[in-house]
Amino acid sequence: MDVGFIGLGAMGAGMAANLVKAGHRVTVWNRSSSGSDRLVALGAERAATPAQAASGAALISMLSNDAAVRAVLIDDGVVERLTPGAVHVNMATISLDLAKELAATHRRRGVGYVAAPVMGRPDVAAAGQLNILAAGAAGDIERVQPLLDALGQKTWRFGDEPERANAVKLAANFMLACAVESMAEAIAFLSAQDVPATAFLDMIANTAFAAPVYKGYGRLIAEERYSPPGFKLSLGGKDVGLVLEAADKAYVPMPFASVLRDNILDAMARGEGDLDLAALAKVALRRAARGQAR
Repeated sequence: MDVGFIGLGAMGAGMAANLVKAGHRVTVWNRSSSGSDRLVALGAERAATPAQAASGAALISMLSNDAAVRAVLIDDGVVERLTPGAVHVNMATISLDLAKELAATHRRRGVGYVAAPVMGRPDVAAAGQLNILAAGAAGDIERVQPLLDALGQKTWRFGDEPERANAVKLAANFMLACAVESMAEAIAFLSAQDVPATAFLDMIANTAFAAPVYKGYGRLIAEERYSPPGFKLSLGGKDVGLVLEAADKAYVPMPFASVLRDNILDAMARGEGDLDLAALAKVALRRAARGQAR
């Protein structure tokens, strides 16, 4: 398939590479030209502008936040350049308000639109093992399914309204952050009892909480390995903020989300926003006046 790919950051670079390896004709664009170099070496074509990347049968975008999505897709006229019958797959984690606006904009333009945020860190993206959360017209999803198959191990569908996929992604990231916070507070408590974090996290991730989030983030916390980040604290804070914003509008109390936001703000105020989300452990230990995880 002739597909454009916009956004070659920590997640997007590996994803675009998998499309090239799967035999698709891929045209890439990134804000920094150096981000495209590896993809061009693999066989992708470099677009001079984001609009130029939108000339194929499909376009995939993987941008970092609402501001980047709006600037590139709307302000730079990318949506306007999509050809009739094309399908745009937006894989960014964005606000529900922007998600609804994008769906309406694509409808007015007469082009397909699928929201398909993903679950997985950069290493999972590079391995083509993402879980993809998709929503949009069934026909549009079917048309881009070969692309999604090259990017992930499974596509989970959540109906015809694209914003539903974005709501699911925000809920999932909220739960992920809660899991990391629970481990952070647990090791802070155990540090006061002289119980090593490593021994506890190894046990808990292989018994009652034998799940990827506890295994993966537990290992990072136990090893105090917060850099390079797979999922930055600042991005986790962005997502928790989007959850609270949408919850406020729907009159849904989310007290845990408020606590998470404050703890992430604590870390960011200390210049730790570029560390991995696992660095919530630093916040918990600092508040307990304990040393680092052992």
